[in-house]
Amino acid sequence: MGDKKRIILLIDDEVDLADAVAYQLKAKKNYAVLTAYNGVEGLEKLKEISPDLIILDINMPTMGGIEFYGKISDAQGKTRYPVLVLTARANLEGLFKAFNVDGFMTKPFELDALYKEIDIIMEKRYGVRAQEKKEGPKRPKRVLIVEDTKESLSTIAFAFLNAGYMVISARSALESIEKILADPPDLLLIKLGLPDFPGDLVIAKLKQMPKTMDVACLIYTPYHDRLNNLVTDVICQNIGIDKLIESDDPQVLLREVDALFKKAP
Repeated sequence: MGDKKRIILLIDDEVDLADAVAYQLKAKKNYAVLTAYNGVEGLEKLKEISPDLIILDINMPTMGGIEFYGKISDAQGKTRYPVLVLTARANLEGLFKAFNVDGFMTKPFELDALYKEIDIIMEKRYGVRAQEKKEGPKRPKRVLIVEDTKESLSTIAFAFLNAGYMVISARSALESIEKILADPPDLLLIKLGLPDFPGDLVIAKLKQMPKTMDVACLIYTPYHDRLNNLVTDVICQNIGIDKLIESDDPQVLLREVDALFKKAP
């Protein structure tokens, strides 16, 4: 990590957990770690230090994570510090919509998974060089397909499996988020109109987080649900993609995915 020791502020009311995690991050990863056990203590620590990362639990007494986040955010909901949120699964949907954070982890978590998440954020934010990966056998591309209609999901997934892709599937935006955060795929193919919240919001949030910002994304809508050109252009511009695919035909989607991977460096 170079000469500079990165500083982490860990805010969690589970004292034993916070202290244990802090100890491990100091001993095994060589981070400088300060702990606070609620949002008020966290704000006091920020008067003394400027952390490279804040690890923030949501459910805390005195001042919880949501109020703390609001205190350190500007009018656009952005903070000057990277933030990794710790949350129960029940909180994930609302937090994913509302927060512009660098990552989410659901409790309970494995320490190795936390280390990996922190390293990804540090690398993307500060250019910390990751260890070079050894070239192994070429593996199939992993595609996460998000479609709420069971029949459509089956036919699309079958087409991709036949074409040699490794397929992961989800029936809702929240399910897709959980799968992506656990293990990012090579490509996200997501329907625009999903029952919990729209596919373009999922893409927009994923592009903000270091762990998922490099995942390739395509978004589609069935032909009968197609939008006017102005709305389509706005959606594409907002999430930084070339186009919205106005079809759920498996072969059309397959051609678009094949073309995207061929263009990739």
